[in-house]
Amino acid sequence: MNKIIIDLHCHSTASDGILSPTEVIRRAKSNNVDILALTDHDTTLGIPQALTAAEEVRLTLIPGIELSTDFNNESIHVLGYFRDENYKNPELLEFLEDLKKKRESRANKIVKNLKDFYNIEIDINKIISESNGVVARPHIAKAILEAGYNYTWEEIFDKFIGNDSKAYVPNKKIETQDGIKLLKKFNCFVSLAHPVLIKKSSIDKFLNLGFDGMEAYYAQNFKNDTLKLIGLCRTNNLVATCGSDFHGIDPNDSKHGDIGDITMPLEDIHNFLKTYNGMFNNFNPNY
Repeated sequence: MNKIIIDLHCHSTASDGILSPTEVIRRAKSNNVDILALTDHDTTLGIPQALTAAEEVRLTLIPGIELSTDFNNESIHVLGYFRDENYKNPELLEFLEDLKKKRESRANKIVKNLKDFYNIEIDINKIISESNGVVARPHIAKAILEAGYNYTWEEIFDKFIGNDSKAYVPNKKIETQDGIKLLKKFNCFVSLAHPVLIKKSSIDKFLNLGFDGMEAYYAQNFKNDTLKLIGLCRTNNLVATCGSDFHGIDPNDSKHGDIGDITMPLEDIHNFLKTYNGMFNNFNPNY
């Protein structure tokens, strides 16, 4: 087996992606991806549809999630890869439903702040409807663009809804260590998402929290970032993971890759699959 294309980080319309779970799978197949993880923000509701589509096109799908947590007053995302069908565990679904309601409340506050501080008016009901209730800031940015305001995607985040803006409202805070414990309770392999984006804390602070892996290969990495993160994985017994962080094909979005753009060497794929569920030796691309 000389080459496997794996992408362990992508999003669908179940959270803030542009394509439905089925469309994500079809795009992955057209991009010659062998193994894909669907990791929507704080929800697993897109997984059943994605699994059906993956079976139809003969692609290996890993059920996943990207959980929003807090560390040192900064949003830290935790990737969980389910080893079994715990993605539909009632206790987990109840927890995620509570997060969904709090996201809707947060979105309402952000929309109000946009009007109060920046005189930007958008329709919160339309935003919630189009996001299936799992509202994230990209949904709000999209609504601002669709309302005709003359800003770029980056300007909207930098000026209006970024962490330092007057309109910003934080998510419900789950401490990162608690998020890791939660996902492991439901039999997940847990990886630190896009460490290159962490600004307020040294990566060293995360090495002993219980992560199984770290997203060493990522769409926004420079070469030196990747080399540094691979080194940290090697010296701290962490498994390297990779991700395009695909959200959809959008000319206004320069921060995320296409599915399969960011893969990793066979050795790292081997290590991930072996730690995830020992499947590498029996893995046959496309069945």
